[in-house]
Amino acid sequence: MSFRKSLFTFLLLAVFLFTALPVQAASPTVNDEVGLFTPEEIATMNQIASEINQEIKGEVFVVTTTNNTTDPETFADNYLRNQIGNDNNGAVLLLDMAQREIHLSTSGNMIDYLNDRRIDEILDSVYDYMVQENYGQAAISYLTMAQKYIAQGVPGGHYRVDRETGKITRYKVLTGFEILFALVVALLSAGGFFIFIKSRYQLKSGTYAYPFAEKSNFKLIDKEDRLVNSFVTTRRIPKPPSNSGGGGGGGSTTHSSGGGTFGGGGRSF
Repeated sequence: MSFRKSLFTFLLLAVFLFTALPVQAASPTVNDEVGLFTPEEIATMNQIASEINQEIKGEVFVVTTTNNTTDPETFADNYLRNQIGNDNNGAVLLLDMAQREIHLSTSGNMIDYLNDRRIDEILDSVYDYMVQENYGQAAISYLTMAQKYIAQGVPGGHYRVDRETGKITRYKVLTGFEILFALVVALLSAGGFFIFIKSRYQLKSGTYAYPFAEKSNFKLIDKEDRLVNSFVTTRRIPKPPSNSGGGGGGGSTTHSSGGGTFGGGGRSF
């Protein structure tokens, strides 16, 4: 009985300690250090960001500051990394009011959703609102446009270009027709293979008898492979020229920062 009482007391104490521990809250979507946004604008941003976060399985952010003394790209990359870690899905819009800079940093699948062309279009919209001092609508525009591009999916023919090395990594995006065609071909192939094997084992295609007596012996021989020579060819792939146009196809320029890979872009206002 004393053992049961001791166990019960231990469990009660464990539950008490667990519930008493502080719960770490999720990172806020909007970090408005400067006080540029109204409560209504922040509520709208939170709602749109929540929908985006569910779709990308990550997090998007907006941050304003007047205290940054580093390069805006470095600040945005570090901010995003501190919130979600390296190479996880997310994006942050930085409004640097001291340096008068806008910067959008992307990570994980947001690098692919927001390619260079789409980022340019987002920055165009954000810039127009910033010069009008309509700061809340600038941030809302970033989120609504990002949500639209995510709904459209990764552009066809998408690729990543490493800014430092020029290396290009291409991604194949399957269309709905290609997926359906592949499923039909797979089903037909599997069905045909099943019918063939079944008919062979049931000897419906003839009176073939396997000559097991003649085929039952085998010999093992020594085999040795020798590598005579090998060649490795490398070449630098230049970065393709940037083109103006809509938010469709194209690549995402990436760079390394703090052990992670980031995309993005920025401009002054």
